[in-house]
Amino acid sequence: MGSDDHRFEKGFFTEKRLPVAEKYVEPPGRGKLFLVGGLGMLMVAGVFLANAGFGGGSAITHGPLSENHALFAGECSTCHTPWEGVPDGNCLECHQKFGSELGHYTFDRHYLFRSGDFDRSAPASQELPCATCHREHEGREAPLSQVADARCQACHGFASFADGHPEFEFAREELPDRSNLRFPHTLHVREMMDEYGLVDVEDACLRCHTPEPMGRFFEPISFERQCDACHLSSGTATPFLPLRTGAEGEPGVHTLAAIRAAGGPGTLWADFWNPNEFMEVPGQIRKRPVYHEDPWVLHNLRLLRQELYPGAQLADLLRTSTDVAQRDVPNLAREAAETLREQIQAIQGDPSPEVQAELRDLQELLAEVERRVERPFSIIDESRFRVRVADRAPGLATGELDEAAYLQVVDSLTASCQTCHVVDRATILRVQKDQRSLVRAEFDHRAHVIHARCLDCHSEIPIREFVAAGEDPPPELDRAEIQNLPTMESCLSCHAGQGPAARCVSCHFFHPDKEHWSNLSRFERRVP
Repeated sequence: MGSDDHRFEKGFFTEKRLPVAEKYVEPPGRGKLFLVGGLGMLMVAGVFLANAGFGGGSAITHGPLSENHALFAGECSTCHTPWEGVPDGNCLECHQKFGSELGHYTFDRHYLFRSGDFDRSAPASQELPCATCHREHEGREAPLSQVADARCQACHGFASFADGHPEFEFAREELPDRSNLRFPHTLHVREMMDEYGLVDVEDACLRCHTPEPMGRFFEPISFERQCDACHLSSGTATPFLPLRTGAEGEPGVHTLAAIRAAGGPGTLWADFWNPNEFMEVPGQIRKRPVYHEDPWVLHNLRLLRQELYPGAQLADLLRTSTDVAQRDVPNLAREAAETLREQIQAIQGDPSPEVQAELRDLQELLAEVERRVERPFSIIDESRFRVRVADRAPGLATGELDEAAYLQVVDSLTASCQTCHVVDRATILRVQKDQRSLVRAEFDHRAHVIHARCLDCHSEIPIREFVAAGEDPPPELDRAEIQNLPTMESCLSCHAGQGPAARCVSCHFFHPDKEHWSNLSRFERRVP
């Protein structure tokens, strides 16, 4: 290395000579910096505290409150709790039915809504605060209930209604409509058009499908409103039926006089019934006319069922089977309670010890059923009311009871009923009166009838084609089991792209029991 090459000598990095300090430079102290920053923070905190205490929090809010909460604008503590944000307890002061078992506005009951299945309730660990979805301080006109799709999609794994949304369950699983009715639509539409001189097919539909006053849904089907004018006329009668002889294993029916003489729970009607409706010949009897829910028919059907299925004791508290949608199960308890009241009324005047012992049993059972009715969100085991194979009489397996003979009497007794109803195990299957099949969504008919007609969407059954041709379609094309409902393809023909709204909240409700809003819980809790 030459003596003139100073590139590698201490203090030189290039040919340019730079000065080098003889000792390390000490950085200036940060005490003053921390002091200034701390004082600044105290000043800001003081301003915020003063504003929160005396200025109504106007300087620290994110924005104006919605009109729903506008009266709380000067009372931040109504919703906000220091160091906790907006806890759900503050929301529930107003938005909760006080004393409710279910908790109408809690997250963990989300899946219970409309399904009625308690197994679908999410655990409390998944609960999100109300304020996660309901965003305040977004302006006076911000609708709190219009939750953004992104909030729903955080849990539900599809992009939108038009992208990844699953097909409706009834269509995806090809589920039949368990209406338990024998009902061809085309035949009834043609009859309505002829009866009332109608030209429009859909006017005939609306003769039976009666809209509710608001027009969103339809009222449940009622025999008295929709069917009575044509079915079970005064000329309807049962065939001649064998009389019950009392011999074991010989099926038959009781006369009106025999029912009166035997008495017992549920037979009070017989004391006031017209005996001229019955025609007796040696060993046989027939009844004319036959009414809807005819008490004589139901009484004898129950006797035949008791001999065939003696283990199905609670089934006798119902007029029909237990085949109902899960959300309608509480109606079973109500019907059972009404039957028990009638039975108690019929025997409560009898002072005999045997009857009084039975009366006490009935009263205890009624008290239990009424407790279930008063607690509509408690789990009700509807299988206790069901007629099961395990309830069959032992004599059916050994041949002591002639099952074919019993079923023949059952078929003859219910011949008029089976024009519309399905009978199984000596039981009339319960009709599904509620026509709403989309149990996890709501459909507003009123908002759609301006843009589409009924049969534009409800097209699974080719009603228009066969009515116009004057023909009856084959049963495989027109029967009650067909879900005559539109699939997602029909909905997406409008609700896609730039079409009408297709947000989650357009069809779905989150919270259960939307029919019961707040009932002034803030004031009720003061009542002892």
